[in-house]
Amino acid sequence: MSRPVEDVVKRLAADGIDVVRVSYADLIGVERARDVLVERLPAVMEHGLSFCRAVYHTTPGGGTVDVPGGLDAGLPDIRIRPDLSTIAPIPWEDGVASCVGDAFEPDGDEPCPEAPREVLRRAVARLGELGLDAVAGPELEYYVCDPDPSSPTGWRRYGDATGNVYTAGRKGDPEGHLLRTLRHLRDLGLGVTMGNHEFGGGQFEINLHHSGALDAADRAFRFKAGVQEIARSEGRLATFMAKPFNDQDGSGFHVHLSCLDGDGRSVFAGSHPDGLSDTAHHAIAGVLEHAPALAALLNPTINSYKRFGPDSLAPWLTDWGLDNRSAMVRIPPERGEASRMEVRLGDASANPYLGIAGLIAAVYLGIRDKAVPPPPLEGYGYDAAKAPVLPGDLPTALDALAADEALTEVLGEPFVTAFLTYKRDEVARFRRHVTDWEFTEYAYHL
Repeated sequence: MSRPVEDVVKRLAADGIDVVRVSYADLIGVERARDVLVERLPAVMEHGLSFCRAVYHTTPGGGTVDVPGGLDAGLPDIRIRPDLSTIAPIPWEDGVASCVGDAFEPDGDEPCPEAPREVLRRAVARLGELGLDAVAGPELEYYVCDPDPSSPTGWRRYGDATGNVYTAGRKGDPEGHLLRTLRHLRDLGLGVTMGNHEFGGGQFEINLHHSGALDAADRAFRFKAGVQEIARSEGRLATFMAKPFNDQDGSGFHVHLSCLDGDGRSVFAGSHPDGLSDTAHHAIAGVLEHAPALAALLNPTINSYKRFGPDSLAPWLTDWGLDNRSAMVRIPPERGEASRMEVRLGDASANPYLGIAGLIAAVYLGIRDKAVPPPPLEGYGYDAAKAPVLPGDLPTALDALAADEALTEVLGEPFVTAFLTYKRDEVARFRRHVTDWEFTEYAYHL
């Protein structure tokens, strides 16, 4: 076995670690994993861990969607190989370290094309053809719930109270969830920087430091899994569902994005009156042009589109603005090396790998084609006369992704086909399902 694996095994054993949890994201960003005894890690590095490929195509309810290469091929394997550079002890699991894995075809070293980590690598490589590297800083919101047998869902919002946006301490967090979670995620090495209570009762936001796109997506993926595990250890539910409650705001996944040249300098800083460069304007235009298709990746559920709408503080139109939070793309006030865009389109249910990959692909296309954005939004947004309206539901967004040949070429046709097949099955299942709203609206009177 190779020295790096030997060294890792020795270090883990010296630290009291006897299990490595090798995990990866499925199409919707759910953590799939296997716990490996540390002495078996060298063999796993050599041969990989076999998983049924259909795991990528498994619904939250446990069904298997008939995506090409899955059921039709007899449910073949993929191999997950640990990325040893991502190993870190899990602070809330004694004796366990976590590690992100890469997916390969079973008969060689060819990456699995629908693997979200590979889709992101593909987009990063295309941007690299222009001599640029992407830097991303994720911001994620989520709700925490306590068990409540009297509730129809079995849950109620934790610390539910109004008016606690941008607060910290016990006022909106009576049992110290945020501090405990911040410290655990810091110790896991995820680069969390700060957190606060958000608008909704029981809603929190934690920010992650910016870094290269793959590292940022890895950390966002592990962040979501970590928050959910910490909540479960407390007997609670943490959910990144886009809009879990009718009477509260949804949860966003905002991405701060910039590009660096080969010398590590920002290419978004420039001499335009707004302080931005031509490259930044091209990048903004690319995101705006491909926004309808990006919605399928950044707002990937039926529920996602209940977060949108006028005056929702979530994007509704395809627009951009200078330090304007009512725009889909906000340009924060910092300039120079800190010049960046904040894409506010995404919601927290998005798979971080796919959301960031889609944004990088759109930025690449905008810069490559020298696209020009419209004038920035002035004043408060949500005026449909000023900019095109984003897709209003998942089927419309999926159709936009299917029609966006340029974005599909960058992300990879096999992935896009798998994603569309999976998500259209979700739409079909929802259309057949009778909701509580329908029963309440119709049953007594009709």
